[in-house]
Amino acid sequence: MLAIRLTRQGAKKRPFYRVVVAEKQAKRDGRFVEIVGYYNPCRQPVELKLDHERISYWIARGAQPTDTVQGLIRKSGQTEAAA
Repeated sequence: MLAIRLTRQGAKKRPFYRVVVAEKQAKRDGRFVEIVGYYNPCRQPVELKLDHERISYWIARGAQPTDTVQGLIRKSGQTEAAA
């Protein structure tokens, strides 16, 4: 089964996350199928970029977003609507 989740990048105490589609059993920072966005909480304002087309494609194919990614999708949808 596939999951849409975060994988950690960046230096110690300076995290940067990629939003990826990966097998649910794969390690957090292990093998993934596709990068569908990124999230940088250390920047002001927070940097968040998601490819909604590809996320919709993978959800239609059975991928399950994690709770955190689900929140980011909602958050990015609100910011795009405001822009």
